[in-house]
Formats: sequence, C-alpha cells, structure tokens
Amino acid sequence: MDETDGRPILVPLSDAVRIWAMVGWLSFGGPAGQIALLHREVVEKRRWVSEDRFLHALSFCTLLPGPEAQQLATYLGWLLHRTPGGLIAGGLFVLPSVAILLGLSLLYVHAGQSPWLLHALGGVKPVVVAVVLGAGWTLGRRVARRPVPLALAALAFGALSLGVPFPAVVLGAGLIGWAVNRTSAPKPVAAAARPSLRRTLRLGAVGLVGWAVSFVGLALGFGLRGLPTLLYGFFTRAALVTFGGAYAVLAYVNQAAVSAGWLTVGQTLDGLAFAETTPGPLVMTLQFVGFMAGWNHPGALSPTASACVCAAVTTAATFGPSFLLVLIGAPYVERLRGNPTLTAALGGVSAAVVGVILHLGATFGLAVLLPGGRPEWVAMGLAVAALVGLIRFKLPVVALVALGAGLGLLLGFSGSA
Repeated sequence: MDETDGRPILVPLSDAVRIWAMVGWLSFGGPAGQIALLHREVVEKRRWVSEDRFLHALSFCTLLPGPEAQQLATYLGWLLHRTPGGLIAGGLFVLPSVAILLGLSLLYVHAGQSPWLLHALGGVKPVVVAVVLGAGWTLGRRVARRPVPLALAALAFGALSLGVPFPAVVLGAGLIGWAVNRTSAPKPVAAAARPSLRRTLRLGAVGLVGWAVSFVGLALGFGLRGLPTLLYGFFTRAALVTFGGAYAVLAYVNQAAVSAGWLTVGQTLDGLAFAETTPGPLVMTLQFVGFMAGWNHPGALSPTASACVCAAVTTAATFGPSFLLVLIGAPYVERLRGNPTLTAALGGVSAAVVGVILHLGATFGLAVLLPGGRPEWVAMGLAVAALVGLIRFKLPVVALVALGAGLGLLLGFSGSA
C-alpha cells in the first residue's frame, strides 16, 4: 500500500509480481533507462507510488554502493509489500539478465567472434544511446521548471565532464540542496511506522550468517585460495566500497581483475557490450568477468563448469549486499521522509541525477556515434530515429532494441558481402 495524492492504494501481490517480471525483461538502456521504465510503470501508468516518494527512494539508492536501478526496484517492492515484496521485485529485476548473459557468455566462448553477433550488437548500441538520452529528457523536463534544480543538473553534468568523482558530485548536490532549501516546509506526508531495531538486527544477522556460510562452503569445496573463494571475497568488497554507479565499479574491477590475470581488457569490454544490450543492470558485466575468470582458470573443473560456478558466485556476491542495504535502510529513510533537512538534501541529489544521466548519454554517444572523432552516419540516423520513436511515439524499448539488432544484421552482412 502507498499513498498518491492522499488516497491509499492497495496493490495485490499478484499484480505487482506480474509488473516486476515485465520490468525485468524490458529493462534495457542501463540504469538511466531502467529508472525511467520503473517510473513509467509504477508512477505514471499505475500510480502505485507518488512522484515525491519515487524521487525520495531514488535519491537514497543513488547514495548507496551498488546498482541503483536494482536497489530502486527493491525499495519500491518493499514499499508495496515490505520484505517479501522487496526480495521479489529486486530478484525479478536481475533474473532475466542473469539467464540471458549466461547464454551469451557460453556462446561467446564456444562460438568466438561470430560476425552476426558483432553486427547485431552494432545495431543495438545506437538504440541504447537513444534510450539513455530519452530518460534524461523525461526527467529533465521536471527539473527545468525551477532554476535551482536546473542549475544543479547542469553543474553535475559539467563536473562529471571535468572528471570530478561521482561521490563528490552527489555529496556536493546534497549540500547545495540543503543550503538552498533547508528553510522550505516539506509537503505533509503520512507518518511512517517507527523502524524496528529487532527487525534491523535480525536482517543484519541473516545477511552475515548467509555470507559466512557461503564463504565457508566455497573454502571447503575449492580451498581458501581457490578461484571461486577469491572471487566471492573480492566481489563482496567491490559491492560494499564502490560508489559512483556501474562504470565506477567496472573501472575498479577491471583494474584488479586484469592485474590478477583473470581476464584481458578486451574480454571486459566484450562483456560490457553484452551487458549494455541486454535487460538488467549494467553491473551485470561483473557476471561476465567472473565467467571468463573461471573459463580462463578452470583448475580441476572443466572450463564450462568452472565458468558457470564463478559466474554464479560473482552474481551472488554482487547483489547480496544491495538487497541487505535497501531492506535495512528503507524503513529509516521512510521515517525521515518529512524531515526538512533530509528532504532538501535529497532534492539536490535528485536534480543532480538528471545531469548524471545526460552525461552518461553523452559518453555513450561519443563512443558509439563518434568513435575516434569520426561520425558514424548510419548509427547517428538509427539513434535519432530511436529517440523520436521513444519520445514522440512512445514505442516500447524492447521493440526498438529488436529493430536495432535486425538492422545491424542486415547492414552488417550486406556491407560485408
């Protein structure tokens, strides 16, 4: 149950499960596109959650380490059906991408650099650029109505372009939002229940015990220095200490994984291309990193078995902390939703998120539409067409992705004929 415009809304769990499953299969476009999809389905279409509460949840998830879109789905599921709802929403958000990326990973190692796969990816990438820019447009229209949020969005874009670390951008936006709006009275909200310390301790204990049992099991099965055990420890640390979104995580993981000899830079880039063009969080690239580490260093297992085990270990270590952080923190964040200080600070963060999304779209655009500074006219045309389809005609993302892959195959094969 949530409140929109003061009216309580009861959402049957079966309806929520159906929507969470659909979102999991259609969540293309990286975090920007996924956040826009969640907003469209939960706020605009069904009005299960109010605009203010959605932005409040998004601001909190942006401050956490880990994949913010998956954490936002978990938070929204918790809002509607508490802990079971959060687990269902967050789980269904990633399960399709886990299955699809595993299939693509197996194809990658067994079929090699297949031309048809490369051509399909080439057609999808301009669509991904359009999806991200479209998300920035959708959220940016709300920010543009007021001068301070618009200025914060522009400052965030400029700061990221100058190389300012993402955590510093978020912190600065929060401080500016607090300084400018701290005297503004927040909108009245329904009083949230007082968070339960017993529930907090229970969830924390379950998480710690689950992690410890998994680690001990891996150590007994593969040894303390076995690759699955090392991956489990490493990706747990990465999930807890890497702020700044998927690219910040990937930068850290790529440096460590390549230095350890688990895989090559080229293989990491191939995994990123797969993750960018499949549903689910962009951080799913880490599953590919774990898969390739197991394939390259199988030990006593077959390469395929080792790769699948390491992919599963990596995925569990990457997303487990995200569930725990959201489910523990959500009640406290909801309790503080009417707090003027927190409301002002999170308002600044929400505005900065628009600039972050537009910067991500610009980054993608330069890489895909202007590789090496040379314009790719076909890719530009496809990106513009996809952007018009999204904004003007409200075409579904999955249809545009499919069309992009088909055009990539057609143009790629005809060009190589």
